[in-house]
Amino acid sequence: MSRPVIGITCYVEPAKFTVWEMTTALLPYDYVDHVVRAGGQPVILPPAGDPAALAGRLDGLILAGGGDVDPARYGAAPHERTGHVRGFRDDAEFGLVRAALERGIPFLGVCRGLQVLNVALGGSLLQHLPDVVGHHEHAPAPGGFGRMPVRPVPGSRLAKILDVETADVAHYHHQAADRLGAGLTATAHADDGAVEAVELEDHPFALAVQWHPEADAESPLFEELVRRSRP
Repeated sequence: MSRPVIGITCYVEPAKFTVWEMTTALLPYDYVDHVVRAGGQPVILPPAGDPAALAGRLDGLILAGGGDVDPARYGAAPHERTGHVRGFRDDAEFGLVRAALERGIPFLGVCRGLQVLNVALGGSLLQHLPDVVGHHEHAPAPGGFGRMPVRPVPGSRLAKILDVETADVAHYHHQAADRLGAGLTATAHADDGAVEAVELEDHPFALAVQWHPEADAESPLFEELVRRSRP
């Protein structure tokens, strides 16, 4: 059986590797590893050229984590803690998401991926979650995941995939969905009320989570995406 082609968006940032230090298109390898182990063929999609034009060649799409979405895209002024905004990445990923949704391509959003999906569909974001929930446990320290429980909504696609009432998951985000975009339903929350997952109605498989499933050794979310992406 051939492997379905799973596109994964990536960062463009200054990086050091071996003897080099330069601007690099990069992605945490955990994404790649999960897709391969689930039976997919990962293809990294840098935010350059016109990745939306490739949507027809993909069997599935993962929108990976990253910096904050430009608040101008949802009509807001930037919060003082909004950062790592990359306009070129916003341009590429918003076009790619719209193309994937129009074609009914199976879609998984991770962290920033949820936020891009929400804003692309007309939603808005809470720019600094600690202002709302009163703590920093969603992103406890730079460069380190925190772990917090999330509760899937019973009967949701997410609840059926995870098959648990409460999931202990890896968090690293200081923003979250506020007003939901058209057709989206919140399907998991943290104990503090933060939206932790959304699903798109009337789509074969479009699901996004605010946490980082790639950080865990096993992830049924990647397995389900690849299963849904098989021709």
